Amino acid sequence: MIKNINEILWNQFGASIDMLINVISFCPEDYFISNRRFYYIAYHSTLFLDYYLTLPPRHFSPLLSFTSRGPEERPKEAVDDLIPDKNYSQQEIVEYLKQSRKKCKELIDALADEKWNVHFKEGDEPNDMDFPILEILLYNLRHTQHHAAQLNMLLRQDLDKHMEWSFRAGDINNGL
Repeated sequence: MIKNINEILWNQFGASIDMLINVISFCPEDYFISNRRFYYIAYHSTLFLDYYLTLPPRHFSPLLSFTSRGPEERPKEAVDDLIPDKNYSQQEIVEYLKQSRKKCKELIDALADEKWNVHFKEGDEPNDMDFPILEILLYNLRHTQHHAAQLNMLLRQDLDKHMEWSFRAGDINNGL
């Protein structure tokens, strides 16, 4: 039964990551550079995909660095307070996503009975996350798909560009 759960979870989580990789990969470079909202959503979703896969989260070490900025210092297009330290290229973001995809698959494949009770625990403050591993994985999947959908909507509205839907991990061709 556990193998089946792991396989199902990976098929759907992997599909979500594949769709994010797909929309960023096929975004025209000039749009990626000029549309700062698209860029910040792409960066944010990439960063947090990795963060939520890091157990424990205190060991998180992003591949693409950022600086936390106060509200008055943030660009208006920014999604949150984590501002990239430089303008990362599409290729850098896609490569980071591919590494996180591999990390996600390995984490899900390694889940066995005793690991289902592991928690993603940020700290002891009232708003810190403390989720069992299955819940943080589902939360992360929803977060990833939410932002993939936002990016798809931007491309559809602004460029009339349509991306393919992924039913399961690996079913769309994006070099994985």
